[in-house]
Amino acid sequence: MAQLFSRILVPHDASAPATHALKVAADLALRSGGRLIVLRAIAPFLPFPELGSTEGSGWIPPEDIVALELASLERAVAKALPKAAPPAECRVVVGPPYETILDAAQDADSIVMATHGRTGLAHVLIGSVAEKVVRHAQVPVLTIRPAESAKSSRGAWPKAKR
Repeated sequence: MAQLFSRILVPHDASAPATHALKVAADLALRSGGRLIVLRAIAPFLPFPELGSTEGSGWIPPEDIVALELASLERAVAKALPKAAPPAECRVVVGPPYETILDAAQDADSIVMATHGRTGLAHVLIGSVAEKVVRHAQVPVLTIRPAESAKSSRGAWPKAKR
């Protein structure tokens, strides 16, 4: 177990579920003497998609926005984790989220990440970064469901008869 959780990549999108996953990852890293790599991906986007796109086109945030996001991520990590937390390195990368996560996973031996619990049409339209990461990652991925989603699904399965 110590080898599996010695370098944990934690994608963090500034959401409450991501902060919860960060706390779970910190506990795992602390128990195994590991460290965290906390990643925030900033997705480039096309300002006018109706004009069509070419490969590589899109808005890329300027360096000062990346620096602001890094400072914001570092504050969020410091606020979420206790003083006794394992070492955490924060990174901000510009690119499609699931691709940047997979690239960053080359420096990790596992990934701990939140899911947003989208289903139905929202899942179809927005997609699932976590699902893409689980399908394509070369390291184990532990997905953490949102607390409210996990609570509401308890009891959804019929109880086994004894």
